[in-house]
Amino acid sequence: MDQSLAVMLTIITAATPLLLAAMGELVVERSGVLNLGVEGMMVMGAVAGFAVAFLTGSTLLGVGAAIIAGIAMSALFGFLTLTLVANQVAAGLALTLLGLGLSGLIGESFVGQPGVKMPTLFGIDALVPFSFILTAGVAYVLFKTKTGLVIRAVGNSHNSAHALGYRVIALRYLSVMFGGACAGLAGGYLSLAYTPQWIENMTAGRGWIALALVVFASWRPLRTLVGAYLFGAVSILGFVVQSKGWGIPSQFLSALPYLVTVIALVIISGNKRLTQANTPACLAQSFVPDR
Repeated sequence: MDQSLAVMLTIITAATPLLLAAMGELVVERSGVLNLGVEGMMVMGAVAGFAVAFLTGSTLLGVGAAIIAGIAMSALFGFLTLTLVANQVAAGLALTLLGLGLSGLIGESFVGQPGVKMPTLFGIDALVPFSFILTAGVAYVLFKTKTGLVIRAVGNSHNSAHALGYRVIALRYLSVMFGGACAGLAGGYLSLAYTPQWIENMTAGRGWIALALVVFASWRPLRTLVGAYLFGAVSILGFVVQSKGWGIPSQFLSALPYLVTVIALVIISGNKRLTQANTPACLAQSFVPDR
């Protein structure tokens, strides 16, 4: 029973950063913007959160710093793609490279330093229930409010939304910054709760899994929740198998979450009806308002 509980708690902690980052990216993509810089925003949130918590001794301030770092990175992406109308794919990839390099530079002096762990209750930290609240909130706003209707309208037809008088660029900026806040928070969770220390490139591809989760869930919040816990369970499966001593190569077990991600995307891409029904029609398309 104790071992099962430990495994369950480990799955929860593994799934939470994926869920936080994916939920933010879901809103971004629903508004018609594709931000491939989730990994870069997450790792900047991780280093900022750890640095501030280490220097102040407060995980609350660390969480705030992680969110601010994510917003700052997303604002840079927004300026490049929404104001300067740069290619969204290229800008997102550049943002990831920038985040990985800059976080390594900032975090160099923090390598090996003891971290400040986020307080827990019954083995669960506050960001775990917050991730469920966030999921419910995003689902409610997107599908039950006028704001969500406008976000989806902009993502499906930005020209029509603009013709109706909606401020497409402003709304997309807010959506992008919300996604940045969620990605930064996910990174802060990694360095303050999951493994309370700073390790260069500690996100280890989780940002890319979060991006895949959005597609895997066909842009639906509750499906994203299920997908995050599925991928969290797969990532923990390797440790469970290794503890059993079944002789499966550790390299294969480490690659298993990414292999499952690829397989899931291949299966989903084969279902044209599902993808076409939920994919925002203007996803990754630039918008220049009429003067």
